[in-house]
Amino acid sequence: MNDISRRRFFESTVMAAASATAAARLFSREAHAAEPVRPGERLTAAIIGCGIRGKAHARELAKLADCDVAWVCDPDLDRADEVGALLVELKRPMPRKAQDLRRVLEDKSVDVVFIATPNHWHALAAVWAMQAGKDVYVEKPVSHNVEEGRRIVQAARKLGKICQTGTQNRSRGGLAEAVRYMHEGKLGELKLARSIMYSGRGSIGGPVECVTPPRCDYNLWAGPAPMAKLTRNKFHYDWHWMWETGNGDIGNSNVHSLDVCRWGLGLTGLGKSVISYGGRLGYTDVGDTPNSQVAIFDFGDKTIVSETRGLKTEPFHPTIKSMWFFYGSEGIIADSHLFDPAGNLVKAFEGKSESHFANFLRAVRSRKHADLAADILEGHQSSALCHIANISYRLGRALPVSEAQAELSRVRVHENVAETFERTRHYLEGAGVDLEKTQVTMGAFLQLDAAVEKFSGNPAADRLLAREYRAPFVLPVESAI
Repeated sequence: MNDISRRRFFESTVMAAASATAAARLFSREAHAAEPVRPGERLTAAIIGCGIRGKAHARELAKLADCDVAWVCDPDLDRADEVGALLVELKRPMPRKAQDLRRVLEDKSVDVVFIATPNHWHALAAVWAMQAGKDVYVEKPVSHNVEEGRRIVQAARKLGKICQTGTQNRSRGGLAEAVRYMHEGKLGELKLARSIMYSGRGSIGGPVECVTPPRCDYNLWAGPAPMAKLTRNKFHYDWHWMWETGNGDIGNSNVHSLDVCRWGLGLTGLGKSVISYGGRLGYTDVGDTPNSQVAIFDFGDKTIVSETRGLKTEPFHPTIKSMWFFYGSEGIIADSHLFDPAGNLVKAFEGKSESHFANFLRAVRSRKHADLAADILEGHQSSALCHIANISYRLGRALPVSEAQAELSRVRVHENVAETFERTRHYLEGAGVDLEKTQVTMGAFLQLDAAVEKFSGNPAADRLLAREYRAPFVLPVESAI
């Protein structure tokens, strides 16, 4: 670590401690004053973040008779107005509006907070809300980095709060039955699951001067992240493809299927090792994150392979349409369907589903985090897989395709990595990428110390497990939660 890095680390640590202490003083009385909700009592909610997912939250909450949305909050007041108008359209009262979530958290009448902000705000908003005495539903990925996810879990447990992850597939009855089928050993020997996300995103363009929306407070929007000069075309949404604020499509979409893969294989923790390769290929723009990425997670006797494709591609399977595939000696499970080894449909699993939002509110009333379909610990571990894959990628080297393939062939995991790489080559060629002139990033092969959620013997990788925060938007350290 050089002198500048040491100084920044020291400053960040001091700011974190100071900010955490202040936050703890501000919210401590409210956090310990919270009492169980009485039977039949309506819950008062706030929605933090009013983009695509914030609107989805409003639609789902409008269906629930035992919950009233009292606040909507977004640094861009135009977006807050849109969600307010949507609630009125859905026959619900117009909520109050705010740009700064701290104003909402000061309202003692708010029982539950639904967080649908950009990723870089998820952890801080969740921890601050729990310190303020609120129960929390936080969208996926629950964190921007591994350390943040652990802090949310610590806050939920220490403060006795209910914290749900927005991986709503866990509330699907048919899928739960499929998982139970696997856990009972009926799929036979089960060693491999694939997480599939094929979605043509296209270039985000730039560099151009990015215009901040007229009613948006950029300071509040950036929050924990640097207030960097933006050069992308669109202010909203395309933050997903910038490392300071997003986690790429593995964290945006593939996290859903990675979570199901973990669930089906019965895996906990971060595994033994990870390696990721790919690149931002097929076009040039100002995005940071890969549009094509393969990640291999080694859990010893089980392996998860994640494939993200952002260019034009053929389906993963010619007849089976799913974001996840489990391969057992007795067949295949994809989505909530059982297929024989040849890919013929055997049956569809059935079970009673529940609104993921209603499940959260039910757990808020019972005060039992075991009642949650997607407790924050599950959300943290699934999100962390996305983060460690990205760390491998970010520490990688740009190599000609043939050299990358040769290097990958030396990696020893249970999955046939050569086959996956060959399919990736075929996909890139089909998308018009000239592989003779294109290099791919071969990520670092990283071994993990799962007990402490760190890497084994790799300080450079460990440094990417956390981030530096911009005061006063600093995540509280564990001792201050």
